[in-house]
Amino acid sequence: MLPPCPHLPPPQAGLDWQALHRFREDERGADFYFACLEYGQSLWTRGLAARALLCLDRAFGAALDGSEAILREWPLPYAAMAWMIAHTPPDVFTGNPRVHFQHYAGRMNEPRREQRRARAWACWALTRALRPELPGDPRHHIEEPAPAMIEAQLQAHGHPGEPALWRAVLTRCGAASQG
Repeated sequence: MLPPCPHLPPPQAGLDWQALHRFREDERGADFYFACLEYGQSLWTRGLAARALLCLDRAFGAALDGSEAILREWPLPYAAMAWMIAHTPPDVFTGNPRVHFQHYAGRMNEPRREQRRARAWACWALTRALRPELPGDPRHHIEEPAPAMIEAQLQAHGHPGEPALWRAVLTRCGAASQG
C-alpha cells in the first residue's frame, strides 16, 4: 500500500480493469478522463506504480478541449505524474519512465497525435528533472526537445493554459531535485 497521491481523486472501492474497459474509442471524453484518474489512484495505492503511470498516460489522451468542468477540479495530471515519479519507493517497480516517455513520444499515433506527443515529451521533461540519474535509450534515435520546444508544442496543440500548468509543475520539479 502506498499513500494516496494528493493530485488525484479518491477511488471508488473495488476498481479494476473494467473501470476503463467500458469506454469505447468514441466515448473517451470527460467521464473517461475521470475514470483514468480514479483508476490511476487505485493502482497507485495498491503499489502498482508502473500501471498507475500508464493510466495517467491514458488520461492525457482523453478527448477533451479544455473547457470541461472536470478540468477545473482535476487539471491535466502533470502534478500527479511528477508526484508519483518522485514518491515511488525504490522497491516498487516503475520501469524507466524516461525511456517510456521517450518511446511513447516517438511512436505516437492518432487520435490527437501532436497533442499527445507534446504531453509525452512534457512528462519526459518532468521525469528528467526529478530523476536525472535515469538514462535515456541511446538506441532510440529521436531528437529530445528542450523545454522551450515542449512549451511551444503544448501552446500549439494543448488546452488553453496548459503550457503554464506544465511549466509550474516543471519548476517545482526543479526545485524538488535541488533540495
